[in-house]
Amino acid sequence: MSTPPTSPAPRSVQETYAPNNACFGCGTANSRGLRLRSFEQGDLLVAAWQPEPHHEAFPSVLSGGIVGTLLDCHGDWAASMHLMRRRAHASPPCVVTAEFTVKLLWPTPTKEPVHLVARVVESTDDRATVEATLTAEGKVCASFRGSFVAVKPGHPAYHRW
Repeated sequence: MSTPPTSPAPRSVQETYAPNNACFGCGTANSRGLRLRSFEQGDLLVAAWQPEPHHEAFPSVLSGGIVGTLLDCHGDWAASMHLMRRRAHASPPCVVTAEFTVKLLWPTPTKEPVHLVARVVESTDDRATVEATLTAEGKVCASFRGSFVAVKPGHPAYHRW
């Protein structure tokens, strides 16, 4: 009896649009990074990510810095994908974080994956404001609001992907 063929795993927005990105949080080319993988789901960007013991602030609790990094990178990609669609372009613009706020609402447990959900709440042609949450074990552990700007030629981040 032969095994049924398996379909390939879906490609994240990072793998699709920035396979050489070395960002610590979301870069697929960074072997020592977090390698966040985000997926479009309607007007949302969603992700699941499994913490490891070296990501902990103390046993079984995720470092707040890692929480912030995950939300910043996920928000960045939500903004970038939104601006790509708004502009009707085939690829997303490179955006950078202008500012963000993270509210750590509850210690984030590390035994199960954390889940991120981001949505653009305001935008212009070159800027987007994103709100997001990080949930673990069914509880919202952190909330996020960030502003992101598409960069132009001459900016150090322009076409870094």
